[in-house]
Amino acid sequence: MIKQLIGYKAWANRELFDCLLALPTDIASEPRHTIIRLLNHVHVVDQIFRAHLSATQHGHRALNTLATPSLNELWAAVQEMDQWYLGYTSGLTDEQLQQRLDFVFVDGTAGNLSRAEMLLHVVNHGTYHRGAVGELLHQCSSAPPRDVLTRYF
Repeated sequence: MIKQLIGYKAWANRELFDCLLALPTDIASEPRHTIIRLLNHVHVVDQIFRAHLSATQHGHRALNTLATPSLNELWAAVQEMDQWYLGYTSGLTDEQLQQRLDFVFVDGTAGNLSRAEMLLHVVNHGTYHRGAVGELLHQCSSAPPRDVLTRYF
């Protein structure tokens, strides 16, 4: 199921970015900026958990970056990250999914989650914030994509 959920995450990201990239350029700058900041936050958290899963350093001291990337730059980075998660999960065994890993949250507190719990968090976290972006799109009189899990399945 984790592999399917990671596939869903990549699909839903593609659906949303396709929608965002097709928006008229005259959409209000504040909602556009907020949308990019929200999605950049998701990307940063994806980077952080990739580091936890691969026992590497992520280098982040906050849950977003100071600079805001362009939508195109962010989309390129998100696609690369989605490919990493798809590749990473494709080779995991059930035993590896249940393996617990120690790590440190950005705020300095200790964490210990299984690989499956971390991956579920990454999927759920992205879904939550894509929903917020969908509401911002409604406020701009634009329909968000229908990125529900049942449509993906």
